[in-house]
Amino acid sequence: MTTAPIFIAGQWKQSASSPTFTAFNPTTGQTLPQTFPISAWSDIDATLTAAHNAFHALHALPRQQIANFLTDYADRLDAAKDAIAAIAHQETGLAVAPRLADSELPRTTNQLRQAAGAALDGSWALPTIDTKFNIRSCLAPIGPVFVMGPNNFPLAYNAISGGDFAAAIAVGNPVIAKAHPAHPATTQLLAQHAVAAAQAAQLPPGTIQLIYHMSNEDGLRLVADPRLGATGFTGSRRGGLALKAAADAAGKPIYLEMSSINPVILLPGALAERPDAIADEYTNSALGTAGQFCTKPGITILLAGPATESFISAVQQRFAARPLHPLLTQDVRRSLAAGIQTWQSAGAQLLIGGAPAAGPACCFANTLLRVSAERFLQNSRALQTEAFGNAALLIVADSPDQAAAVVETLEGNLTGSIYSAITGDDDPLYARLEPLLRHRVGRLLNDKMPTGVTVSPAMNHGGPYPATGHPHFTAVGVPAALRRFTQLQCFDHVRPHRLPPLLQDANPMNAWRFIDNRWTTEPLPHGDGHRPAAVSGGPR
Repeated sequence: MTTAPIFIAGQWKQSASSPTFTAFNPTTGQTLPQTFPISAWSDIDATLTAAHNAFHALHALPRQQIANFLTDYADRLDAAKDAIAAIAHQETGLAVAPRLADSELPRTTNQLRQAAGAALDGSWALPTIDTKFNIRSCLAPIGPVFVMGPNNFPLAYNAISGGDFAAAIAVGNPVIAKAHPAHPATTQLLAQHAVAAAQAAQLPPGTIQLIYHMSNEDGLRLVADPRLGATGFTGSRRGGLALKAAADAAGKPIYLEMSSINPVILLPGALAERPDAIADEYTNSALGTAGQFCTKPGITILLAGPATESFISAVQQRFAARPLHPLLTQDVRRSLAAGIQTWQSAGAQLLIGGAPAAGPACCFANTLLRVSAERFLQNSRALQTEAFGNAALLIVADSPDQAAAVVETLEGNLTGSIYSAITGDDDPLYARLEPLLRHRVGRLLNDKMPTGVTVSPAMNHGGPYPATGHPHFTAVGVPAALRRFTQLQCFDHVRPHRLPPLLQDANPMNAWRFIDNRWTTEPLPHGDGHRPAAVSGGPR
């Protein structure tokens, strides 16, 4: 079978490299037949040159043209829903319905359409005008963006259809997409629709490009290349930190979403009030899609007592009864086993599971462990190891003081949840623990499990290190997600006709203006933006 082509500079072509790889069907345990190239630096160099050449042409296009591409692309994906879901299921084992066809694909196209709206309205650019000194600033595209998607979301986080892709394109950056090796055929199909939409919108060649795989060394070289503007990465902490070191050394921005154990705190009043409902919610969240969500509740903190022991028993029964779901790859299964072993070596007690399941499918037994808060505090680093998959760790504290100490040892996470009594009986304890948790998570939830990330302008899918590389940014939510792939540009006393359109006085878009020592979005009085400053800001 012919090796799949890559897409460079507006053309599908065979890679200049000879090494190849194949994907894996986790449901059957068999290797899939199609081969994909592992690109050498010559391929990568060509994509960088093409993206660099496309950048200024893309930035100069009318916003409507970029919005048309994103909207048309979303329409094409919706029309091809069945074919996309089928190939993604084959490569990942994720259910065609409702997961892929009815949930993840609609989320993907929703993101693309929201990005199209942001491309039109320009609100992501934060235009700011200081009339006193005639200084204006706004965010602008940063340059070609390299995007690497994860294994667990083949559509919504895919490097050529997901949130990072949509955000980078919407602000006017070309994208170099690298497929995840767990689902290359899915990425190839998505790319075919992206190419058709880009050609229909007459985007410059080099606006979107696709390679499937590369060596680790070439990946480090790519994120540091002078022609690159920024990188978006979703994946493991180990891989993310290696890329970050290379990008940081070259002064290149890189936005990372890495490991997260998403602590859940179950307060005594809540467990006494609604134990069965919480046990159901917890089981569904921890084991949904075999626990392969970045927001899966990896650890749970409880206060010792009869209600807690009853809850643990109920969850154990639910874990035992829950049918197994395939893990994405054999590497995921090996990593899950290693993470569980790390927990056990650090003092956690195995309650159920703990081993790969028999049969051809890439499954692992549903696994639940517990550990005392005292032991957790002695080995907090090891017991915060992410066990990506269908495994969870329960931490039982003897007192509120001990629970607070556990929360204070937590690393940065994407999410943190607290369940409390509806009656308010837990409010004093909530008031003590919430400030400690709030500082350590990007998104705080009440009485709700963390799995599921709504695509909302108010969403923060980010968090303190090591959940991400920077606590200020979100990977989900328009327009905030777009601002990762921008640079701040300032215009000091620049002639009016030379300003970007959104900083010109005639632009109907509301810019923030500093007038008479106050910030406002009121329109400028005629001529105010043109008058020279009477006082210089002075050297700095």
